This record gives sequence, structure tokens and C-alpha cells, in this order.
Amino acid sequence: MFSIIEGLFTVIKHLFMKPTTLEYPEKKRYQSEMFRGKPYVKIGNDGCVGCGICKKVCPAKAIEYIQDNNKKVISYTFNLEKCIFCGNCMYYCPRGAIKLSQEFELATEQKEELKLNYKGGCDD
Repeated sequence: MFSIIEGLFTVIKHLFMKPTTLEYPEKKRYQSEMFRGKPYVKIGNDGCVGCGICKKVCPAKAIEYIQDNNKKVISYTFNLEKCIFCGNCMYYCPRGAIKLSQEFELATEQKEELKLNYKGGCDD
């Protein structure tokens, strides 16, 4: 009998508490400034110069880029299948050309969409 009363007390107590879940996707949770989401790369004079540091510090080997004959980056690829969103590429980039956004809804049915190709500019 005591366990029934104790169970009812727990139910009544939780009736008046604020819910801890959100009605996703209608309501979305606030992401902190430190959140690491979809990566963006700026290519050009004030962006990526092809030093290769990001590629070396990526533990998942998710970064590839193509350089022309003058060692300028013409194409930059992030493979989100491999990326673990650790942020090493952003932190170690000496030019600040890589930014991790607040975007986290990256699910897709097409595998090709998980390869982000940047040619010339930053999308953010």
C-alpha cells in the first residue's frame, strides 16, 4: 500500500513541473556559441592559402583540397561522412578561413550531399 501512495505522490509532483523536452522541430533548442556544426571555408586572398595544417590536424581525414600550379587552392572538400566536428581545423587554421556554424540538421538520403565542396567563397 505504501508503494502505491509513493508512486501517486511522484506522479502528482511531476504534474506541476515544467517539461524538459521541446516539441522538435517546431521549437528548437538554443545552441551555445561554442557549438560545432556544419563547416564553412573561405577560399581566396583573405581565406585559405593551402598551407595544409587543417588537413594534418584532422583526426578523421575528412578534408581534401585541390591546388593549381601556383599553389593556390581552387577547390576545398569537407567529407561529412568522416567529419567528427572536433573543430581542430578551425582552431589551427592560421588564416581563420574555416568556421563551424550553428547548423546541425545535416541528415540526408543522398550520400553525395555529405561532401561539401567550396570553390571561391564562404557561404555564411
